[in-house]
Amino acid sequence: MPDSGKGLPEAPPGVRDPWKGLRGIMAGTLVLEFITFMLALPVVWRFGGGVSSAGFVIVAVLSVLMLAAAFVQRRPWGLAVALVLQGAMVLCYFVHPSVGIMGAIFAAIWGYILYLRNDVARRMREGQLYDQLGHPPGYPPEDKTD
Repeated sequence: MPDSGKGLPEAPPGVRDPWKGLRGIMAGTLVLEFITFMLALPVVWRFGGGVSSAGFVIVAVLSVLMLAAAFVQRRPWGLAVALVLQGAMVLCYFVHPSVGIMGAIFAAIWGYILYLRNDVARRMREGQLYDQLGHPPGYPPEDKTD
């Protein structure tokens, strides 16, 4: 099975691309992070002891960058951008502890996504993905337009 330049195996012809689904999960996670942090900022600003104006701007800019990063997940560098932004959100603990804790929770989610990515790559190399195992006779159903 050929490997792409990213060190990940490519789906053979006739098999659905599992990387497309995983990229969708990563993009969706970034959008959820954007929503979560943007909704949390006013609450922290008002009730959580407050954050400085600079801290508010930092978290807001990082959140918007996460939304933008959701749209570049198909690029080879998209995952790296997402992980750098995730690390920056964890460091926002110094802006306000609750923001850093939310960043750490999402970092755990990203850790699981990376685990899944490695598992899919391993299964592809071994030919153990569902689509690589073959289909029962008669699949896909014949088009009966007589």
